[in-house]
Amino acid sequence: MKIRIKGNSVRFRLTKTEVETFGKTGNFTEITHFRSKVFTYTLVAKEGITELEADFVDNSITIYFPKSEQKDWANTDRVGLSNSVDWNDPAALSILVEKDFTCLDNTDEDQSDNYPNPLISKKQK
Repeated sequence: MKIRIKGNSVRFRLTKTEVETFGKTGNFTEITHFRSKVFTYTLVAKEGITELEADFVDNSITIYFPKSEQKDWANTDRVGLSNSVDWNDPAALSILVEKDFTCLDNTDEDQSDNYPNPLISKKQK
């Protein structure tokens, strides 16, 4: 799972295997070890919500995904879910969870477990 943070925007991108695991278990976590602390980021299926939610506690970002969408997301072509959380704050947090597609440009990154990019057929024309 990859994470991208810019300002008040957080995005998780998951490979095929990660989406399958999340679809089955309702949870997927990545861990990054620093010298003095460990940083984690987790996607968790949660009952009783209809949109993405997020929290940051004890050096860990958790994005909560609607439990009702968990299995459908893993088994359909739906790319992802997004939400802008306000909390009555003018600097709303933008949250996005999506399937990770192969890049259209050259990269050294291993993309063997990524979803095929739907734009690749347009690029070849």
